[in-house]
Amino acid sequence: MSDTKWYMDVDADTPGYKIWGVDNVVYGPVDLPTLIAWVKDERVTPNTWVYLQADNHWQTAQKISELQMFFHPGNAPAPAGKPLSLAHAPGPALTVKPATLRRVKILAGLTDAQLKRFLDLMEAVEAKQWEKIVKEGSPGDAMYLLLEGEVHVRLTIAGKDSILATLSAGEFFGEVALFDHGPRSADVVATIDCLLLKISTAAFQKLVQDVPELAAPFLNAIGRTLISRIRADNKRYRDSIAFARAARR
Repeated sequence: MSDTKWYMDVDADTPGYKIWGVDNVVYGPVDLPTLIAWVKDERVTPNTWVYLQADNHWQTAQKISELQMFFHPGNAPAPAGKPLSLAHAPGPALTVKPATLRRVKILAGLTDAQLKRFLDLMEAVEAKQWEKIVKEGSPGDAMYLLLEGEVHVRLTIAGKDSILATLSAGEFFGEVALFDHGPRSADVVATIDCLLLKISTAAFQKLVQDVPELAAPFLNAIGRTLISRIRADNKRYRDSIAFARAARR
């Protein structure tokens, strides 16, 4: 789901649905035809959480009987197909709609034309649960955009794992590699099956050199997200110092 909110009046006798977006915003209620349209437009994926007003509970879209036919490989809407079928399909073979890329927050503000140009630079990658996507100390050669799933960013200190952050669909990691090509500073591990888009350092350099008008908003969006993360880390650091000082009194 993008940052735009859709709200519809649903008839009292018609079952309504609410959708939990990747931006942690609840959209709706909407009727079934609208929900199906969002599935076809890839605003709603198999793992999207949907609230069924008639049954008063949440469940993933792929478990809703009225939607299952749209997630079946044989019946998936053309030409995009089921997102997971895109794994390891580099460059132009990546048949993803621009709406799919808008699941990533830093791309949500780009136009359809800009997003289509981005597709030429991306490679879809699947990561199974507990697979290590990035290894601490390994050469940084790519940035990853998380389309589906969840990952842990972790460090191993004195033989024990410490979780630094949990990232969900719509977020990104590994962006430092695009600038310094240095070793990875932490492990990134899939906590559930994930679908990611990979941007190599070579592809990023091509973007900067050949399409600077597209690189500028992309870098601006990354910068805004990094600033937000730094501010959140500073707050946690201040809170921990305040707690430690209070405990000594």
